[in-house]
Amino acid sequence: MIQLDRPAALLTDMDGTLVDTEHAWLAVVERLLDGRRPAAGLDAYAGATIQDAARRLVAEGLAPWPYEETAAWLDREFGAAVAAGVRVQPGAVRLLDAARALGVPVALVTASERHVAELVVSVLGAERFSVLVTNGDTERGKPHPEPYLAAARALRADPADCLAVEDTPTGVAAALAAGCRVLAVPSVPGIPADPRLTLTASLETVTLTRPL
Repeated sequence: MIQLDRPAALLTDMDGTLVDTEHAWLAVVERLLDGRRPAAGLDAYAGATIQDAARRLVAEGLAPWPYEETAAWLDREFGAAVAAGVRVQPGAVRLLDAARALGVPVALVTASERHVAELVVSVLGAERFSVLVTNGDTERGKPHPEPYLAAARALRADPADCLAVEDTPTGVAAALAAGCRVLAVPSVPGIPADPRLTLTASLETVTLTRPL
């Protein structure tokens, strides 16, 4: 069991971290590719915003439509996949409830659109979140630190005292750049080691404790 000291705030990613939607997102991208293979591989799109993914697909000549149509298709198809039902990741609700029991405010920090995040939050329980930071709420998205900085600011917490929970290299890079401690539950390979990073195979292995 991994024991982590109570943070000032818990800042958690959504897709692949709290709910098993990262693979649904990658499946949507793969469907659009229709057999074409991106140079960096499909996993390079993990954690990406719809806009960043659409730009990359168009720039690499992998999209069948211009940018706006590609982004709209990705948004529609991923939204439909989430609306059809999501599976909550093992240990996710327990971690959220442990934070709540310790009086730790929780922010959802996601690269997904707000309408998708609200669908997921309705499954997880809106009462478990104090703040939602979704794609478009900040000028720059992950891997830039701005979403995590915005979440910490909204909760009036120093990023250095916050624990971010992530599943992709893109998200981990954003959280570390913001100055957070990070708990990573990898859904794709490529998360590098860092002194402020704790790796685990499942949120079921994690407990939050009050420092002595």
